[in-house]
Amino acid sequence: MKSFGLFSGIGGFEYSLANHGISCAGLCEINPAAQGVLRHRFPDVPLHGDIIDLKKLPAVDVLTAGFPCQDLSQAGTKAGIRGHRSKLVDHVFRLIASSRKKPEWVLLENVSYMLRLDRGNALRYVLRKAEEHGYSWAYRTLDARAFGLPQRRERVMIVLALSEDPSHVLFPDAYIEPRVNDIVGPVDRRSLYGFYWTEGKRGLGWAKDAVPTIKGGSGLGIPSPPAIWSPKLGRFGTPSICDAERMFGFEPDWTSEAQQIGFREGARWHLVGNTICVPMVDWTIEQIQSPRGMGAEKFELKSSDRLPSAGFGSRRKRYGVIASTWPQKTKSQKLSTFLNYEMKPLSLRAASGFYRRTTESTAIRFADGFLESLREYIASIDRNAATA
Repeated sequence: MKSFGLFSGIGGFEYSLANHGISCAGLCEINPAAQGVLRHRFPDVPLHGDIIDLKKLPAVDVLTAGFPCQDLSQAGTKAGIRGHRSKLVDHVFRLIASSRKKPEWVLLENVSYMLRLDRGNALRYVLRKAEEHGYSWAYRTLDARAFGLPQRRERVMIVLALSEDPSHVLFPDAYIEPRVNDIVGPVDRRSLYGFYWTEGKRGLGWAKDAVPTIKGGSGLGIPSPPAIWSPKLGRFGTPSICDAERMFGFEPDWTSEAQQIGFREGARWHLVGNTICVPMVDWTIEQIQSPRGMGAEKFELKSSDRLPSAGFGSRRKRYGVIASTWPQKTKSQKLSTFLNYEMKPLSLRAASGFYRRTTESTAIRFADGFLESLREYIASIDRNAATA
């Protein structure tokens, strides 16, 4: 089998596909820093720039596209599928239409917020385009933690197939209860807790033994990694870029080539925050190569129904599926044992700014002892600065 990657980013799809014996016939990515990573990691694969300038696809079995999420993300413009960036998904279908041989499989991925924004019209649009080109489809919201990664990252995986049944790919088992506890309350001192230090007024992003979704940060290369709190040690910090890469299933320093060609480390955070989790792709490819059938409970969808978190269908019929974000039973891994690199201590400015915002909040419940630990952390930095 051969594949072609659109909106390739740092090659998450291709890394997984290669590990499953599927060779890459070409990549398409406009970001210069990401191009540097792709040239370094896939030196023998043709690399194309702007998808608008790509005229046709070679004959491949699998087409992948993590199409732009800026207009579909909760933290983005919320302009929807016709937004300046996300409407570029049209070029995926333009290229499919121009192919002499359509790919049997098309794998698309985007943020889970696309299901809530504008009643899910972005996904409806993508599914309608797929049907127009002769594809059956299935989609499912997946959590990175289900694949052993300590990051609470939900993404919609969309599988299109020309002749196969994609519901046999994404729904092999009945409902599996997620093994997570994100309740803000009593604290386990043996665990680490992730949160957004850039929040504090209306949100927190709280996660036990995981970090909240790692964001791409600023397009100018200003990173915004999540923070981690150790209740036992009273420490606050941010993970290293190498551990962040590992939280997506990549080898540490996967994106280091971006710095080698002149970009700052912040650009690496931008690249990592916009990529796909490799084990999520691994699971999907394994189901494609060895489908186990449809094992989940389904229900008929009417055209007026709000889209559920999982579903499948074609031009003939559409169904919702009772499926959790965890497609497999995975043993939870403590964040403290996952981290291999030293955290960067949260700066006085960052910690103080976050604490100040918490005092202005009336909508957030904070974990027991969290704010007290943060106050002591800030005081300890002040004491160390005074004696330095």
